[in-house]
Amino acid sequence: MTLIDPATSGIEGSAKIAHEAERAGTDFILLGGSTHLSLKEMDQSAISIKSKADLPVIIFPGSSNMFTGHADAIFFMSLLNSKDREFIMDHQIKAARIVKKSGIESIPMGYIIFEPGMTVGKVGKAMLIGREDKGLAVDYAIAAELLGMKLIYMEAGSGSPVPIDENTVREVKKYLSIPVIVGGGIRSPSAATKICGAGADIIVTGTIAEQATDVYATLKPIIDSIK
Repeated sequence: MTLIDPATSGIEGSAKIAHEAERAGTDFILLGGSTHLSLKEMDQSAISIKSKADLPVIIFPGSSNMFTGHADAIFFMSLLNSKDREFIMDHQIKAARIVKKSGIESIPMGYIIFEPGMTVGKVGKAMLIGREDKGLAVDYAIAAELLGMKLIYMEAGSGSPVPIDENTVREVKKYLSIPVIVGGGIRSPSAATKICGAGADIIVTGTIAEQATDVYATLKPIIDSIK
């Protein structure tokens, strides 16, 4: 998956990244990641992306305002290790009615942030899990599955210098029967290979695509390495 934040890339820039990411072989576009996008901006971004790429667009919301009926699905997610109930349940309550009425697919997901956490860790007031704290990671992941969530997203934070330790991913996978997504700090084919080799079902690239002068040339070696 390629994560695109229009607050960083702009609406036209987001569409361009989506087009190049599709050429490079990515399977899905995640739209969001910022807490400062209006409904209008989300609509415009989704429409623009879909005009340039044929990939499914999934909303990755940073707040209850980040929604558009022009997407294909939304990660209806809870930041499980936040110390602020706003990110555990309040945003979800505020968004529930509009998501339900829209008719787009809603995918319940447990979201867990690891060190260093970066901006999302600070904004989400996360009690960060250590990169190698396998026990706590497993406990959070099992709890999410038992609560009925269909995906686990383990995140080191956009722009992280390193991804989650692959041994942590491997340990979590031993206990789960639902897919595991890993993001943050995956900047090279070797990093992607390690994370997928440890059992991740999906990886997410974001910052590296947003900062690249040539998105296709940057993403293609990473995507090829796991396909």
